[in-house]
Amino acid sequence: MAKKDKKKNPDKKARVAEKSARKSAQKEKKQIKKGSKDVIIDADDQDIDAVLEEYARKQATFLKVTETVLDTPPPVRSGATLTPSPANLNELFLFAGETFNGSLATFFNDLNVYNTATGTWRAITSPNSPLPRSGHWVCPTQHSGGTLWLFGGEFSSPKQNTFYHYNDFWSFECKSREWSRVEVKGKAPPARSGHRMVGWKNLIVLWGGFQDTSASTKYMGDLWVFNTVQYTWTQIVLPAHGQRPDARSSFSLLPHEQGAVLFGGYSKTKVTSAQKKGGKMQVSEMGNIHEDSWLLKLDQDDLSKIRWERRKKPGMSPNPKRVGVTMAAHKGRGIMFGGVHDKAETDEGLDSIFFNEFFAWGVDKNRFFPLVLRKPRQNNKKVVEQRGGRRDRGREAEEELLRNLARLEAEAVGKSAEEIQEEEDRKKAEEEKERLALLQQAELTMVLPSPRMHCALAVQDDVLYIYGGTFEKDDQEILFDEMYAIDLGKLDGVRTIFSRKTEIEWVDSESEDDEDDEDDDEEDSEDEEEEVEVEAKKPKISEEELAARRAEKAKKKADAAPKAEEPVAAEEEELEEAPEVEDPRPHPRPFESLREFYARTSVEWQQVILDELEFKGKSGTKIIKEIRSDAFDAAEEKWWACREEIRALEDEQEEAGIGEVVSLADKSGAGAGGAGRRR
Repeated sequence: MAKKDKKKNPDKKARVAEKSARKSAQKEKKQIKKGSKDVIIDADDQDIDAVLEEYARKQATFLKVTETVLDTPPPVRSGATLTPSPANLNELFLFAGETFNGSLATFFNDLNVYNTATGTWRAITSPNSPLPRSGHWVCPTQHSGGTLWLFGGEFSSPKQNTFYHYNDFWSFECKSREWSRVEVKGKAPPARSGHRMVGWKNLIVLWGGFQDTSASTKYMGDLWVFNTVQYTWTQIVLPAHGQRPDARSSFSLLPHEQGAVLFGGYSKTKVTSAQKKGGKMQVSEMGNIHEDSWLLKLDQDDLSKIRWERRKKPGMSPNPKRVGVTMAAHKGRGIMFGGVHDKAETDEGLDSIFFNEFFAWGVDKNRFFPLVLRKPRQNNKKVVEQRGGRRDRGREAEEELLRNLARLEAEAVGKSAEEIQEEEDRKKAEEEKERLALLQQAELTMVLPSPRMHCALAVQDDVLYIYGGTFEKDDQEILFDEMYAIDLGKLDGVRTIFSRKTEIEWVDSESEDDEDDEDDDEEDSEDEEEEVEVEAKKPKISEEELAARRAEKAKKKADAAPKAEEPVAAEEEELEEAPEVEDPRPHPRPFESLREFYARTSVEWQQVILDELEFKGKSGTKIIKEIRSDAFDAAEEKWWACREEIRALEDEQEEAGIGEVVSLADKSGAGAGGAGRRR
């Protein structure tokens, strides 16, 4: 950081602010990156193309797909993606990332899979896989039985003198464990990092991000759609008068019934100061923390109908506003953790506040709810474990099928029914023993992980996983080498999956700081000389004339301000006053589990599905089993969407001494229709 100027030079502060902006821009590049243990890069900066060629050569040595059990979790990194498997409820995929030690950057391209049931890590190697990168994005879909789609990212030379942005597109089949580069005809999205993607039906939507060069950073707002059936990219050209969000990166893009919803993000704009210095205008970059929300309406049959629609400002947004966080999608909600707020730039640098607050954003209600950990309620009822409803029933059916197949195979080799049953009981006992051992090793704590930004978030089977993250102390970046899990249904504590002390030693670039200080001193002396020359050349103006000019300038500014602000204010007022539509569907009650909620309202939810089919002209196209399955899915989505509101009611009732609310109609044997619906 720059030292304070003892001479109180008025232009010193502007130069320090410009310098700190330069440093923060460099930090933003570095915060997404990590290193590779497979390829050692010399300390001297190398040609970036030569480095990538070396990575590709080593990658070609893999002849087949292999999966190796790891004794310890993967090496620490930032800028990686943690993605839930769309094919297996017990798997999370961690891909790529980088490390930076203050002097050198090192990148990864390893793919690691974490099994949430056994607590084990495996490394997957493949003959054909993406090159090292960070700042990329991975989107899961159900295509081909479960596929991960990867686009873009960035890579740099070891000393980060040159940057490289990718525009390659990859698919990874979760079952075969194979990477494939997606070759498309026609145009494809330009290279970028910091973008986001989301899957919707047969489409994958890509928006935003940035391109970084040595000279400047360009934020992007172009919209692209990939068709997973036709394997084509299409750039969506919006009408000139159509609404659209400002270009940005590091935002949240979540799936929605009509397409996708966008919230937040970060960008920088160039600001030219009104004062001249040495005959030149002062140009600096100002950071923008976005808090707006948008709905992207999609149409897979007619892409020309795709439109952005501005939503009203989300209610109860986290305060102060923050960046360095991207939400994970979960049952119609976005789950947010961490982030950073830059208070102000001072003579000593940037003053930042890091957070470890925990929020849920209701996508339909467009409102944030704080999530609070709490110990389980003590009651006399026997608690039935809720895990995943229909998913668990499907898993039980699959397990029953496997048991029957094993029984047939055993009978074929001459084993008796008693021997088969004994073997099944022994396996069950061993699995239960392993499960209990894992639970004992990972005790719950009511303390959230420490404040951080840029951690990777993923939700799998109603459990939130928090991986890594970054914290800044002075000029040093601290990487967290840890992973946590929080049950979103119970919110009964934080489970530590692993936590290790970071072994990266930070290298201070003292020589660069000294050079910067020397440059500042030289600039100070030059500026003082320029100021004397400029002052001598200035025409003499009387005090009365100077006061008159200032008054005229202030009047013009006051007259112009309302005209510029009135349309924006009117638009904001219109958005804020947009009425909320009451949902007529069944509503959960306090202390009611998902199973109890569906048992009470199943008839109503089936009627909702039948009404939707009739409205779409598709009545009679589904059998009763499919209607019941869709009804449960709709009830489950509603239960989760109301979860924070119901928890708040439960807390209020517990404080008032009310343990549980029971409907008299239900107790007297009345039907399961919505007699107890909250209005």
